[in-house]
Amino acid sequence: MSDTRVFLGAMAVGVVAIGAAAFLYMRNTTGEVSTEDGPGPNLVIEVAGEANGEVVIDLLPEVAPQHVARIVELAESGAYDDVVFHRVIEGFMAQTGDVKFGKYGGDISAAGTGRSDLENVPAEFSKLPFQRGTVGMARAGNPDSANSQFFIMFAEGSFLNGQYTVFGKVVSGMEVVDAIRKGEPDLNGAVTDPDRMVKVTVVK
Repeated sequence: MSDTRVFLGAMAVGVVAIGAAAFLYMRNTTGEVSTEDGPGPNLVIEVAGEANGEVVIDLLPEVAPQHVARIVELAESGAYDDVVFHRVIEGFMAQTGDVKFGKYGGDISAAGTGRSDLENVPAEFSKLPFQRGTVGMARAGNPDSANSQFFIMFAEGSFLNGQYTVFGKVVSGMEVVDAIRKGEPDLNGAVTDPDRMVKVTVVK
């Protein structure tokens, strides 16, 4: 999902974007999210735009050690600062993390197609389900193509289970995630004047 089209191009279940979004939109997106904070580390995201506030993500190195290491490395280097939420689908998910083409204040027309200068991360699929508040790693068609982009689920998305790597969960600030500016349904969730991650830090 390093490309705005890959979520659907890589789905083994053959779900199309509009159908998936419509299906999820009908589901309960205000359900409870587990706020139990594990051993961490935590990813702390300061969000600005239509949404304003702090989102805390409990990272899961015991589940996806290489993905967590990559997220931590990029966050600690400042690569995620001022990166926009370029693709946000109501009732589905908010995607961000394009450190190459997604920087706020610049030309973001190619946001969703970029990655970091680091090597891709191999898949670390697990039995953890995609639920409201789950944080997963974006990738292209190749399961081992995750790099820097990630997404936060607004609602349950079982069709992603075993297809994308889960590396964290929101433990605080889900109301901020819910308020992130949504994209255009006809453009597969592409966002005009998107919200952004002003600052991303790691608390160990």
